[in-house]
Amino acid sequence: MDQSTDTNADIWKSQEGVQFWTAKTAEREQKRATHWRFLGELLPFDEQDVFTFLDLGAGTGAAARGILDLYPRSTAILTDFSAQMMSEGQREMQDYEGRFEYVEFDMSTSSWPAAIPAMLDAVVTSMCIHHLPDDRKQGLFAEILAHLAPGGWYVNYDPVSSADPVVEATWERVNDRDDPEAAGKRLHRTPQEQHRFENHVRYVIPLDRQLDYLRSAGFQGVDVYWKHLENVIYGGRRPA
Repeated sequence: MDQSTDTNADIWKSQEGVQFWTAKTAEREQKRATHWRFLGELLPFDEQDVFTFLDLGAGTGAAARGILDLYPRSTAILTDFSAQMMSEGQREMQDYEGRFEYVEFDMSTSSWPAAIPAMLDAVVTSMCIHHLPDDRKQGLFAEILAHLAPGGWYVNYDPVSSADPVVEATWERVNDRDDPEAAGKRLHRTPQEQHRFENHVRYVIPLDRQLDYLRSAGFQGVDVYWKHLENVIYGGRRPA
């Protein structure tokens, strides 16, 4: 995949891109609700604990809502670089009024806004790290560690790639069985759909490399805590 042209801003800061994403919100949340709940269950809190977590690249807040439901006394800081996505998120998050705030933050830069606390109890990401080039993934993991309180956890839900074509073909075959229309969609993408697909896979990398980035940043307990085909949940904690 040619990595010379990053198209994240073109898609996620356009009304068309946001409308395409939000049109599939109900379907996506139905499929991923248990994954976001498990993301929250990996955090080392009891149900009634009071804590603040950061959801980076939160989009419309689906992962944050799963965690807020699991821990009714928690609060969330959600970030995104798209004003359009944050506007949609404000509507989606209405039931959690008083328990969240949005902060504009472009994760492709290392300039964290002052509105994000220096020490956080936990950090999560969902379906966004794969939009960053490798050097930025590494830098962001180190910055997340620096913003975590001792013992604080970072957990990520994201797709990965494989260097083994047999593995990639198996993932595709099983996904096609789950969605009988997938093969037809793949072969007959519109130019806009192809553009979004290329943006989606541009920086997707193998799992092992990402785990190495976490360990190099200084995380402990690094592991793959859940995996289904190309989708994984991995994470680790800042040493206590």
